[in-house]
Amino acid sequence: MAYKIAIIVGSLRQGSINRKVARSICGLRNDNLDCSMIEIGDLPLYNQDHDANPPEQYVRFRRQIAEADGVLFCSPEYNRGIPGVLKNAIDVGSRPYGQSVFDKKPAAIVTASPGSIGGFGANHPIRQACVFLNMPVMQQPEAYLGHVNDDSFDEAGCLKDGPLKEIITGLAHAFHDWVDMIHRSRQLLAEDSAHRSQQQAKEHA
Repeated sequence: MAYKIAIIVGSLRQGSINRKVARSICGLRNDNLDCSMIEIGDLPLYNQDHDANPPEQYVRFRRQIAEADGVLFCSPEYNRGIPGVLKNAIDVGSRPYGQSVFDKKPAAIVTASPGSIGGFGANHPIRQACVFLNMPVMQQPEAYLGHVNDDSFDEAGCLKDGPLKEIITGLAHAFHDWVDMIHRSRQLLAEDSAHRSQQQAKEHA
């Protein structure tokens, strides 16, 4: 079974290294992860006044996330924090209150940077938001990818052989297994609950 994964990248730059990393993660598991890049650059700034009559961009974004089996966040760090465009996308998807499209979606967070701390300043604020959004986030392996630059990829945007590719290969397999575990566990719990209900109905028949 191929799980549908929504990729949200916190950079709007066409040649973003985080966009390339995200594609690489899904490309390495293209038999099990059906990935779609969800564009967020056209989302108007979140405004609660739009809750009753949301812009078309809000509707499209919320539908794309709702249809996904999991979410992969890949982001740079801006000024030791989360990029504004990504925070806005999270806010748009989380509203109106009580109707968050992120609810219960398994997720992974990857941050990459040419610097040595690998976008650490963005990784944890995204993780904190996911806790509130009720998203089960993959804990290990943690992914702060440092010293990533354009030279890490070939002309086609694919990762060159080396330690970084080995790390991302591990991430790809771990993320697939995480999404699979969450969905299979929920299925088993639902089946167990249904079985108990049937047993209770028989006992009281």
